[in-house]
Amino acid sequence: MSAAPTGFLRAAFTLLAGNALAQVLPLLVGPWLTRLYTPAEFGYYTVFTAISTNLAVVACARYDFALPLARDDAHARDLMALCLRVLLVVVGVTALIAWALGTADLLHLWGWLPFAVAVAGSVQWLTLWATRAERFAALAASRVTLYGGAAVLQVLGGLLHAGPSGLVGGPILAGGAAILWLSSPPPLGGWRNLARIPHSVVAAVARRHRAFPILNTPHAFAGALQDTLAVAVLVAWSGEASVGLWGLALRYLKAPATLVGGAVSQVLYPKLVHCSPAEARATVRWTMCVLALIAIPLVALLMLAGPALFAIAFGERWRGAGELARALAPYIGAHFVASPLSVVTLAWGAQGWALKLALVGQVLFLTALVGGLHWGGLSGGAWAVSGVMVLYFGWYFARLPGRCPDLRDEIKQ
Repeated sequence: MSAAPTGFLRAAFTLLAGNALAQVLPLLVGPWLTRLYTPAEFGYYTVFTAISTNLAVVACARYDFALPLARDDAHARDLMALCLRVLLVVVGVTALIAWALGTADLLHLWGWLPFAVAVAGSVQWLTLWATRAERFAALAASRVTLYGGAAVLQVLGGLLHAGPSGLVGGPILAGGAAILWLSSPPPLGGWRNLARIPHSVVAAVARRHRAFPILNTPHAFAGALQDTLAVAVLVAWSGEASVGLWGLALRYLKAPATLVGGAVSQVLYPKLVHCSPAEARATVRWTMCVLALIAIPLVALLMLAGPALFAIAFGERWRGAGELARALAPYIGAHFVASPLSVVTLAWGAQGWALKLALVGQVLFLTALVGGLHWGGLSGGAWAVSGVMVLYFGWYFARLPGRCPDLRDEIKQ
């Protein structure tokens, strides 16, 4: 196994330090939040977040993920102009959806929807821009603002008895502040310069990168849709309180993946674009091994003491979330390793393969959840998800290095 390059490690640790600081405050504040909000209120928040995330991940039609591939500033400028225009259209459509859903019963949260999509979509887009520019300090600062600020604002909402709106509004306001970090200084001559790019130029760059909306957008949407459909199934099965337990468990179980995976993927993507095939494969294998070594002890801890840890940290009424944490631990461990590897198929042009595999994964996840709920209730659903998805991710890890274009050419020869 080859050693990781020094530059890769330095950049990853810069982002990791920022992400660590960003996660500390939410993790420390979490026990306070569970005493300010009920499981049902967390359930409403989980439903809203699932839907807004589903829209936000495709807010720029995934053209933002082409930014690290841009070889010069002119190409990047045209992509930025394209992302801006697509984002405005998606937010406008979301506003119409929110208006249509305005009479639905979600404690009047739908009015937040276009703002949530606009902020989350902008953060994702500008994060990719900062990644291309290797502005790792700004990336780290934006993470601290986004996650730490959201936690503080959610506590304030709880103290003001804002209900689910306090949980929803905090991340939106904090995301707006994070955008300031990511867009300062303004990219490529300023926003007016981007707005003046002729439509013909924008259309040309859209055609050049059409694989992103055609292949990667369905992939990303399907991935987010998995969580949305899972929440819908749980609401239908046992109501918002169970969704609150499920949402809290996943929120804390996926925090390490957000912390480590976000830092690793932001460094891994541009590196794989520019390094040789042999070095790329070695880097991917090294990354998987290191992530697995981190994940194994975390999985073991959750399986041994998950219920007790959740009861102590969040209160006895949240012990059920700890039972779910124990059951979901194997799945979360595999997801921890897989999360930052999503950029590998983008860098290697294997988006078609990734889309097919992702759709299989969505079907397996939901089938396992529904079957487990039927045979063993909420805990049974969690255990079934872990069993099926560990096998799925194991196959993915074994096959991923073989998707490197150079290796596929060697096999054909």
